[in-house]
Amino acid sequence: MELTAGQQEQLIEEGYVRLPGAVPADLVARARRAINASLGERGIDPEQLPIYRARSYCPELQHDSVITDLYNASKAREIAEAAIGPGKVRQIGGGQIALRFPTMSDPRPPHPHIDGMYTPTNGVPPGTIANFTALVGVFLSEIPHDDMGNFSVWPGSHRTLQAYFREHGPQSLLEGFPPVELGEPLQLHAAPGDAVLCHYQLAHGIAGNGSPFVRYGIFFRLAHVEHESVHWECMTDIWREWEGISRPGTLPGGTG
Repeated sequence: MELTAGQQEQLIEEGYVRLPGAVPADLVARARRAINASLGERGIDPEQLPIYRARSYCPELQHDSVITDLYNASKAREIAEAAIGPGKVRQIGGGQIALRFPTMSDPRPPHPHIDGMYTPTNGVPPGTIANFTALVGVFLSEIPHDDMGNFSVWPGSHRTLQAYFREHGPQSLLEGFPPVELGEPLQLHAAPGDAVLCHYQLAHGIAGNGSPFVRYGIFFRLAHVEHESVHWECMTDIWREWEGISRPGTLPGGTG
């Protein structure tokens, strides 16, 4: 499995690509059953909610095959490895179980961020940037409309941030999210088994959930096997770790 020419162009231009039906229905059902069983048996400690939201719900399942098979045994893995390079992606350690529950207040708009920045609840040590290569999201529930806890993206923001880090240095991210103009976010719709492949540096966020339904999503953070050696450089050369992607030298903010 590889990205089509159109999908590769979208990934280069917009920083993400949708992968409809990438995960088999039986794996989706197995994961949802395990998550719901965990919630039913263990419940949710209200004092742990900030950590669950930032890191993962049902942490005892994160490294179980019922979760990791959503990536390891699906087309999502084949496509991601074709884009980053055969044999060039580290084995995943687990997945983030990201549930977004309905709220009774009006749904809030998504707020942009990129992963790996310190917060008091996400486990990233202060003074570090825990960046990586790619983010893969797998959706386990129907998300047909906006404001259902949608995973949201700012198309093209990976290039905007590349240009900012070239001017100010990638370590400037330690001072907070860059003050750049990103345009309007796009709330992604999905069906169970759909996936999305995103460049690490794509600004993204989560919309509020004004629906009656819980949004089920699992996120996998992929790193190139040589990521540590280009930990900072890949933030100013955004396709450096993507050996299966034609390096775009003519795009605004591109690798030149």
